[in-house]
Amino acid sequence: MKILLVKTSSLGDLIHTFPAITDAAKALQKLELDWVVEEGFHEVPHWHPEVDSVIPVSIRRWRQQPVTSVRNGEIEDFLEELKAKQYDMVLDAQGLIKSALVTRAARGYRVGYNWHSAREKIASWAYQQKIAVDKTQHAVQRSRQLFAQALNYTQPKSPPDYGLQKRTLDIPNQVKPVVFLHGTTWETKLWPFEYWRELAERLDEAGQPVTLPWGTQEEYQRAEMIGQSLERIQTLPAMGLSEMAAHLASAKAVVAVDTGLAHIAAAFSVPTVSVYGATDAKRTGTLGVHQIHLQSERACSPCLSRHCHQATDSGVQPPCFQQITPEQILQGLLELGVE
Repeated sequence: MKILLVKTSSLGDLIHTFPAITDAAKALQKLELDWVVEEGFHEVPHWHPEVDSVIPVSIRRWRQQPVTSVRNGEIEDFLEELKAKQYDMVLDAQGLIKSALVTRAARGYRVGYNWHSAREKIASWAYQQKIAVDKTQHAVQRSRQLFAQALNYTQPKSPPDYGLQKRTLDIPNQVKPVVFLHGTTWETKLWPFEYWRELAERLDEAGQPVTLPWGTQEEYQRAEMIGQSLERIQTLPAMGLSEMAAHLASAKAVVAVDTGLAHIAAAFSVPTVSVYGATDAKRTGTLGVHQIHLQSERACSPCLSRHCHQATDSGVQPPCFQQITPEQILQGLLELGVE
């Protein structure tokens, strides 16, 4: 069966789809799966052994340069590649207007979330078959249920299998570090700098190497400040996603905000303590073995907002993280067997 999967972004959402692909490959005798994904994430689908080919799309860039993208033929080239193959099914696992437009342009029987299940309801108009999936479930469960209903097999009751294999990555030979995933796109997801610094000092004093990846100049500067003058705290060089995945797969443990990289660690069953304030761990938290979620107990959490307007007397911003302290992180690491 030839399937075109449409889920263009973001990193965590792509990883959330891997268990559904594993389920489908086990349920169907012959599965040929291509995947439409944003150009910045083109490496990611290749990590799953059941993905045959990847069709990069550049919607994010086209939105910024629409006239140029039309004139230079990029959009026309993408549509030509998209329409080159006839599929048995085009499955939109994202449920956004942008993914629905891609789905509508492809050649094949179009399937996606129904009006009540899609993240952007109008997207459901693009599908010939509309599937109801409970929006309150975790994102991994939503994807597994969507695939099972679309492809007409019984969803396995087994824990999610991301299908990732360490042997497909270039795993570095190194002393296993604790990795601090401190960077994220929402300011309301950022764990306070002073907490990161205190945690770094505690681990450095205990003799534990720590590494800090970064993706933007702001994240690089934060990483440098977190590890300043601490012998065992290292800011990593710039890395591609596959190199970063290999580094995470080799880690002793991970401490993370709500970021896509944390889901890679979880997919490799790396012990991870992650913190959630503005977002809801029950819906989008890391899912797998050796995972501890520290969810804010503040009344306004989870607000699902990119910006915080709550006042605080403690000076901790965002205030929903006030009670999630470095001591709690250290206790979580101990519970996971990380000493």
